[in-house]
Amino acid sequence: MSKSFKSFAVTLVLLAAVVVPACQKKKPVVAPSATATVAPATIPDVPLTVTTATVQTVTEPTDFVKTNTDVTTETLPNDIGELNRVAQSRGYIADAFFEYNDSSLSSDAQTALTNSATWLKKNGQYNLLIEGHCDERGTEQYNLALGDRRANQAKEYLVTLGVDAARIRTVSYGEERPFDPGHDESAWSKNRRDHLVLVGR
Repeated sequence: MSKSFKSFAVTLVLLAAVVVPACQKKKPVVAPSATATVAPATIPDVPLTVTTATVQTVTEPTDFVKTNTDVTTETLPNDIGELNRVAQSRGYIADAFFEYNDSSLSSDAQTALTNSATWLKKNGQYNLLIEGHCDERGTEQYNLALGDRRANQAKEYLVTLGVDAARIRTVSYGEERPFDPGHDESAWSKNRRDHLVLVGR
């Protein structure tokens, strides 16, 4: 054998000694077959939370204005005296009060007459008598004229609010029919008024 061949053979043997043990340590790779089953992955249990929602059933649209088919009508007394007591106590008609020696309508007097006009327009079956009154100060003739001015001032105001002038009569009693017989400002302030009286047609 030649020297070169010996060296080649030794190299091969050494190489085989190194490669063969290394190859023996590797595990062969096996391709999965079509029928092989894969173990399912384990998924941790998650608690199931169910949220319930309240469902509101609307059968018809909501209307903000209630319609009531039951209309109640108030029965008023037939007796005219009782009618006036009821109308005054419930505020359907209200008297207008004045300052001393004055026939102009204050804001309170206008409010009272406005409320009276509202009721009178809804109840056209009644007429109105406006009585003009004064306190005891001043002459009888002067107070009769002042009471007349007060009654007519109220009538004109009611007419501007829509009450038919043909339904309203006026009269002045001056100081003749005081509501309070006292002789001080407390009594006089009650006597300076237009007194509204309902009368039949």
